[in-house]
Amino acid sequence: MSLFNHPEFANHEQIVHYFDKTTGLKAIIAVHNTNLGPALGGCRMWNYKSDEEALTDVLRLSKGMTYKAAISNLPLGGGKSVIIADAKTEKTPEMMQAMGKAVEKLGGNYITAEDVSTTVEDMINIHKFTNHVVGLPTEKEGLAGGNPSPFTALGVFLGLKEAVKYRLGRDSIGGLKVAVQGLGNVGYNLCERLREEGAELIVTDINKEAMTRAKNELDADVVGLDEIYSQDVDVFAPCALGGIVNDKTIPMLKAKVIAGAANNQLLEVTTHMNALKDLNILYAPDYVINAGGLINVYYEYDARVNKHSNSEEKAIEHIGRIPVTLDEIFSMADKENISITAAADKIAESRFMNNNNCTEKHTEAA
Repeated sequence: MSLFNHPEFANHEQIVHYFDKTTGLKAIIAVHNTNLGPALGGCRMWNYKSDEEALTDVLRLSKGMTYKAAISNLPLGGGKSVIIADAKTEKTPEMMQAMGKAVEKLGGNYITAEDVSTTVEDMINIHKFTNHVVGLPTEKEGLAGGNPSPFTALGVFLGLKEAVKYRLGRDSIGGLKVAVQGLGNVGYNLCERLREEGAELIVTDINKEAMTRAKNELDADVVGLDEIYSQDVDVFAPCALGGIVNDKTIPMLKAKVIAGAANNQLLEVTTHMNALKDLNILYAPDYVINAGGLINVYYEYDARVNKHSNSEEKAIEHIGRIPVTLDEIFSMADKENISITAAADKIAESRFMNNNNCTEKHTEAA
């Protein structure tokens, strides 16, 4: 199969294969679109079964980052990188430094960050050879110690509240029941925020210690992994794996709102979005409400390159506009009688496909 006929090739601007013999680095960097600014997206390390599988993943993910940046009103494009390796047995500091050299060769067209199986320490090693990296610790000019999770959780929390307001007509979430699937850094932070405002929590996770902690600290009810879908709750918040809204789980749902941090929650976007619409379940698009981490690292990069201050405050202020974007999406979907995901994509595309002033915006962020 040729690259340009690849099912995930969506007019990508640049795809780079990089090999370093000394460290064994095998990487692919995909830049999807830079109309609004340089492409930003994480570096994922995975033991892919084939080069073709790695290419498919990086193409799909980089396109998704374009939409996330555009819907978030950031002067960024979408990109992603993947390293073909087993992080547990093959990763070395030298390999990550070689990745830094690869990123530097793109001259700022791509900015990398932490992703699956890469860490803050990896970003520090990448940073030794390029300035085009984000998610660094505070002493390396990063924000929040290089951990974007609190910012992601804040965006999800604000988005969840807006969805509740739109669907249930409530300004407060006090007394509402929320089922949270996944108690990682983002999921647990979200639970803390929800509980602080008086929500009742029902949680699940593969980590029993995390569930025990939620029970003891947040007075959460704990249920089994497959039981979370059928809980009699107001809101279902997926914060773990993708593809969990599907033919099997949708008939089980009793929630009126789905709003969570997980990526790619709908297994088949069109089919399962329509199924939710038929059931009058309001879905907050994941790439809209989980964009807080991206917003955070953009302001980190902007501060470092353009010598700005108060970056954390600016990031929080920007994340605070996520509810406005959601309201725009919900209103468009109702007005035009289209799905919520179609409305979100339509708004994002109107931004990154419109080249007006893009040169100026690119220069500001570069």
